[in-house]
Parts: sequence; structure tokens; C-alpha cells
Amino acid sequence: VGRSGQLLDRMLGAIGLDRQRAEPEKAAYITNVLPWRPVDNRDPSTDEAVMLWAFLQRHIELAAPDIIVTLGKSSAAALLETPVAITRMRGRWMSPKRAGGKPVLLTFHPAYLLRQPLEKSKTWRDLLSLRAVLDGETPKIET
Repeated sequence: VGRSGQLLDRMLGAIGLDRQRAEPEKAAYITNVLPWRPVDNRDPSTDEAVMLWAFLQRHIELAAPDIIVTLGKSSAAALLETPVAITRMRGRWMSPKRAGGKPVLLTFHPAYLLRQPLEKSKTWRDLLSLRAVLDGETPKIET
């Protein structure tokens, strides 16, 4: 929502994706680690993410994505089941157990990019990597 959501829409649009499209090859489905924003807009705690994992897992099952992109450290940590240093791990393709064998790309959250605009170029490289995989390139999965 807000400026972050607008930036996310522009990011997705730059690689031919849209949250409003019905066609699977052009659609992007967005969900959150928690179904609400924590008090004071803080990051979700590990306990909160663990407690609500079943809801996020069900979202993934119902959406049945071919690829999962985590935006920021909270979503990456929830899928990887470990704390994440997103500034060092972004741009990596992984296949965590929680993703059910789906390739997962880690990148920055749009809210972070609004605070740190110089990081947008790194995220652009991540988006180009995503586009390449969507176009048939095999992701280089790290273990």
C-alpha cells in the first residue's frame, strides 16, 4: 500500500508483471508474512512469523506459484527458517523446504528502497534475473 505499493507496481511493471492481471504469465500475487502490520510498523517478530506460518503456507498452496520472490528480510527469514542478512543475501536464488521445491529469489522490500534509493540498481538486477527465469532460464539455486 502507499508509496511502497506504488513502487512495487512500477517494479513489477518494468518486467511485464501486474498485480491486477488474470493471465498467469503476466500476473503477480502478493501476500504478507502476517495478515496485519505490527504495532509501530515494526518488522514481524520470529514468534509471530512462526505462529502464523500455516496461513502463509496456505496462501502459497492456493496461489501455486511457479516462483516465489521474497521482499525484504522478514519474508526471506520466514521461508528460510533462519534470520537473514538481506543486504548480503539479496539477488540469490534458493529452494528452501518451505517453498515446496519452488525457486525463491530474495530481494529488497520497496519500503527499504524508498529509504535507500541507491539500492534500487541492485533490485533492478534482481528483477532482470526474475524476468530471465520467467522467460525460461534456469535459476542458479544456492544451497
